[in-house]
Amino acid sequence: MNGDYLGPLMFVAAFVLIFTGYPVAFALGGTALIFAIIGISFGYFEVPLLYAIPERVFGIMANYVLLAVPFFIFMGTMLEKSRLAEDLLQAIGKLFGPVRGGLALAVVFVGTLLAAATGVVGASVVAMGVISLPVMLRYGYSRELASGIITASGTLGQIIPPSIVLVVLADQLGVSVGDLFHGALVPGLILSGLYAVFVAVIAVVKPAAAPALPRELWTARRGVLMREAAVAIVPPLALIVIVLGSIFLGVATPTEAGALGAIGAMVLALLKGRLSLFALRETMDATTRLTAMVMFLLIGSTAFALVFRGLYGDVWIEDLLTNLPGGRIGLLIVANLAVFVLGFFIDFFEIAFIVVPLLVPAARALGVDLVWFGVMLGMNLQTSFLTPPFGFALFYLRGVAPKEVLTTQIYRGAVPFIALQLVALLLVILFPQLVSSTRP
Repeated sequence: MNGDYLGPLMFVAAFVLIFTGYPVAFALGGTALIFAIIGISFGYFEVPLLYAIPERVFGIMANYVLLAVPFFIFMGTMLEKSRLAEDLLQAIGKLFGPVRGGLALAVVFVGTLLAAATGVVGASVVAMGVISLPVMLRYGYSRELASGIITASGTLGQIIPPSIVLVVLADQLGVSVGDLFHGALVPGLILSGLYAVFVAVIAVVKPAAAPALPRELWTARRGVLMREAAVAIVPPLALIVIVLGSIFLGVATPTEAGALGAIGAMVLALLKGRLSLFALRETMDATTRLTAMVMFLLIGSTAFALVFRGLYGDVWIEDLLTNLPGGRIGLLIVANLAVFVLGFFIDFFEIAFIVVPLLVPAARALGVDLVWFGVMLGMNLQTSFLTPPFGFALFYLRGVAPKEVLTTQIYRGAVPFIALQLVALLLVILFPQLVSSTRP
C-alpha cells in the first residue's frame, strides 16, 4: 500500500461513515483507530504518536475557554424554561402588530434579542414557533413567510454573540473568543437588518402575505402594551449588556461572563417567581446533553486530527489549498463552497470540528486574518440550519408547527432567507472592515 494515499483515504472514510448516519464523534474516533492500525501495519505510522491522545483529551477537559459553552447553554435554556423569552415575544408581538408586517418584524426583533441573550438556536425557534406562528396564521400571514421568518430569526443565535458556535470556532482557529465575538457583532446585526428589510418589502409588494393586526386590538390598550413591552424587554436587555459589555470592555473573559450570565438568568427567573425545581432540572439536563455532545465531538476530532497528521494528511490538505488557482481568493471560494454544501447534510458542529482545522493552516500560510476568516465561516455555517433536507431549524419548527403548515411550505419559506444569508456572507467577504479583528 502506498502511504501517500492513506491521508486522503482516511478523510473519505470518515465522511462515508458520517453520511451513513453513524454518530459523528465515534465515526471520527473509530476512523482514527482503524487507520492508525493500518498505518502501523504497513510502517507508515509511528506507535508513540498514539501516546499523545490521552494528553490531548486531558487538554480538552482542562480548556478554560470551553467552559463558556455550558454556561451560555445554561443561560439560554433557563430563559426559555422560565418563560422569560415567551414574555418578551408576546409583548413585542402586540406592540408591533398594528404595522403591516408587524408580527414578522417583531419576530426579527425578538430573534435578535434572544440571540444576544441565549446563543441557543433551538430554544429561539421553538419559542417563536409555539407563540408567534399560530398568531401569524390566525391573522392571515403567508405560511411560507411566517415559517421562514421564524426559522431564520431563530438562527441569529449562530452569529450574534454570545454564540456557542463562535466559542467553538475560536478554539479551532486558535483566536480569542472575545475578538471573534466583537468581530461578529456588526455582521450579525446586518443580517438581522436584512431580514427586517425583506419583511418590509414583502409587506409593501404583497400586503396580503403580511397584514397588520386590527387596529382596535391596539389603540384601546396603547399605554398598557407599552408598559408590558418595557417590562419584558428591560431584564433580558440588561443581561445582554452585562454579559457582552463585560467581554467587549475586557472586564471579564467569555467564560467568566458566561458564568455571570447563567447566574443572571436564574436571578431573572427568581424575580419573576419562575425559578422552579422543574425548570432548573430541565435546564441542567439540556445543558449536560449538549455539552457532552460537544465534548465527545472534540475528543473524536482530536484523535482524528492526530492520526491524520501522523499520516501526513495535513500536509496534503495544506499543499492542495495553498496551491489553488487564485491563491487567497481560490482558498476562500473552495472553503465557502465546501462549508455551504456540507451544511446540507451534516451538523454545524461537525463541520467546525472536521473541516475548519483542515482550513486553518492554509489560511494562516496565505496570510488570512483568522478573526475575519472565523466570522466568515460562522456566517456560512449559519446557512446549515436552514438548508434542506437536514436544516435543524426546519426540524425544530416542524416539531411545533400546526398540522396545516406543510413541511414543503416550511422548506420554501426558508429559501429567501438562505439567499439573504449568502448576501450577508458576500458583504463580509467584500468588505472585511465590517469585521473588527480586535476589541477596543
